[in-house]
Amino acid sequence: MTPPSTGPSSDRIEALRRALKKAGAILIGAGAGLSASAGFVYSGERFHRYFADFEAKYGFHDMYSGGFYLFPTLEEQWAYWSRFIYLNRYCNPPKPVHAALLDAVKDQDYFVLTTNVDHCFQKAGFDRRRLFYTQGDYGLWQCSRPCHDKTYENEAIVREMVKAQGFRVTEEGLEFPIGSAPKMDIPTELVPHCPKCGAPMSMNLRADNTFVQDAGWYAAAGRYDDFVRRHDGTPILYLELGVGLNTPGIIKFPFWQMTARNPEAAYACVNFGEAYAPREIADRSICIREDIGAVLEKLR
Repeated sequence: MTPPSTGPSSDRIEALRRALKKAGAILIGAGAGLSASAGFVYSGERFHRYFADFEAKYGFHDMYSGGFYLFPTLEEQWAYWSRFIYLNRYCNPPKPVHAALLDAVKDQDYFVLTTNVDHCFQKAGFDRRRLFYTQGDYGLWQCSRPCHDKTYENEAIVREMVKAQGFRVTEEGLEFPIGSAPKMDIPTELVPHCPKCGAPMSMNLRADNTFVQDAGWYAAAGRYDDFVRRHDGTPILYLELGVGLNTPGIIKFPFWQMTARNPEAAYACVNFGEAYAPREIADRSICIREDIGAVLEKLR
């Protein structure tokens, strides 16, 4: 692996600016680091503000871990998940990082491949036909079995669930009366069940082999394949933002491989903690270990 250049940060920013301008197309690969840069973090103060009661009762210390906890009742499970969904899907991110990214690529032929499931790209104004959410969407439910390949939007009932716990909903978060404690369960009648077989609903997230790939998923996958095929062998920038090693086979490894196969391609990686490239493409790589939002602001 080749680490970031040891030259000044300004040199790498300028190299990225030139690469963005030169590219005939830009394929953006976005991971959790991009959402974190925008303020959607799952631990620390943000977690404690909204989930201190669940932490005290069950002992997990971040939202991600809570997503895997086996709660004793569906009423508690959906109390937890409704808060989680509302905060990370229907609230606005604290920082306009996605809007800054759109500003950097809007005049070029771009496509976004992302493992994020928080809808931030569409909220920032990205063309939905240029997006492929490979891992699902916090805004969708599916049958937990699953008995059929269809997903269901959940915004209206999620809002009911958080209100039933005593919260007031805003675009910035959830508010609760000072001196009071939120309920940690929801009314049984709000627990969602499959309209076809009656089984409990589950999140449309790729956690195991029950993940539903619906018609929308396949349509987006087709548009992504078409974009890759059209730009094979042409000047293209593979722009990787905030991608770690949790699922490298979706974005990171394919980006390296496509860059290696195409002598006209360039690869850029912006990641606060991990920015590197294989030696085989080092001469066509720009690696920047900085906050993504800060880099995009410098590009402006």
